[in-house]
Amino acid sequence: MSGGKFLETLAGKRHPTPPIWLMRQAGRYLPEYRAVRSTTRSFLEFCYTPDKAVEVTLQPIRRFGLDAAIIFSDILVVPDALGQKVWFAEGEGPKLEALTDPSQFGRLSRARLQEHLAPVYEAIRRTRAELPRETALLGFAGAPFTLACYMIEGGGSKEFGKVKKWAYAHPESFKLLIDLLIDAVVDHLAHQVDAGADAVQLFDSWAGVLPEEQLFHWSLDPMVRIAKGLRVRHPHVPILAFPRAVGPAALMYRLPETFSALSLDTGIGAHWAAKEIQPHICVQGNLDPIMLVAGSEAMEREATRILDKLGHGSYVFNLGHGVVPQTPPDHVARLVEIVRNWKPSGS
Repeated sequence: MSGGKFLETLAGKRHPTPPIWLMRQAGRYLPEYRAVRSTTRSFLEFCYTPDKAVEVTLQPIRRFGLDAAIIFSDILVVPDALGQKVWFAEGEGPKLEALTDPSQFGRLSRARLQEHLAPVYEAIRRTRAELPRETALLGFAGAPFTLACYMIEGGGSKEFGKVKKWAYAHPESFKLLIDLLIDAVVDHLAHQVDAGADAVQLFDSWAGVLPEEQLFHWSLDPMVRIAKGLRVRHPHVPILAFPRAVGPAALMYRLPETFSALSLDTGIGAHWAAKEIQPHICVQGNLDPIMLVAGSEAMEREATRILDKLGHGSYVFNLGHGVVPQTPPDHVARLVEIVRNWKPSGS
């Protein structure tokens, strides 16, 4: 079976130790990544250059032998493909020409999405061909609310006041944007699966800024609609959901008929997740990325604690968010060793 241990775990098969991959495992903490990045002028150009995207996707697999690769790309390729101006300012992160009025929605169109993002799909085709058969390849996309956050704020934000005010005060027009993004994300994920992605992950990175009722309307419901739309085209593709920082509202997302796994951020306790979430759905997570920076006994204790709580059920080891740039690669290698050598209590 292509995708080996990772896909088998999502399908319900138990292994003596869980599969492991890491969000943002292809990144600046690796010297070989920095060497490739230095040859490209802009971050978006990097994402749209298949040779380079393939190379950096494969780098952590070669180095650490992880159970899954995730294609090197960015969630903001979708707004870019829809026609919104997107760029990355060095040292500042993503910038977008912010949407300030619903009349601007007319400039956005799905018509060129497949053509514009063809380099991403080409990178997936090539990566799948080069990966070991037992290593899964994940595609991904940003969930509609998180994409809307960037599109309306014009970049990152602490409060996301503009997008929340729009959603609260003008829900009809906000829904128009969310509906467009649902369709665009379904298209983007379907094309990734067509190209060879074995599974896909939906990142709702800013879901946690919403109160509960709004969370249902603008985060959960769009993600469910995306899963249903994708399964019309690809009935059996595993879909992992990552609604970050939603706390106990994660219970709303434990939908095994919709998602194959629920990814947990660092703020959700492994003990609580083992009791309240894992009996219903495969869980993924949730080591603090800074614990990976710290390394040594602290990382070993925390990784083992999480394994002891979650490793007895349906589980994929990961971080609670992405690998940060200051992470020593040796610590990643040690973490993989800890997970692979973990012995369940009583064994």
